[in-house]
Amino acid sequence: MEKKHFFDTPGNLKKFLKVFFASLIALIVIDPFIHKHPYFAFEGYPSFYATFGFVACVVLVLAAKYILRPLIKRKEGYYD
Repeated sequence: MEKKHFFDTPGNLKKFLKVFFASLIALIVIDPFIHKHPYFAFEGYPSFYATFGFVACVVLVLAAKYILRPLIKRKEGYYD
């Protein structure tokens, strides 16, 4: 018999996602009330680091797909 893990049950996964998204919403709601000490002015904008992280992730994926992949890609019969 195979061992069941926490996320194998759909009910547990739904509960986890509800708690996860609730915590994200709570963080977004309390973000304007937290005093920040920005070094640059744009760091003080609400959700700046979340937006910066998302944009950086998208840029990295696009760079890997369109710049790095053609550089390291080999022809189909390369290893034959």
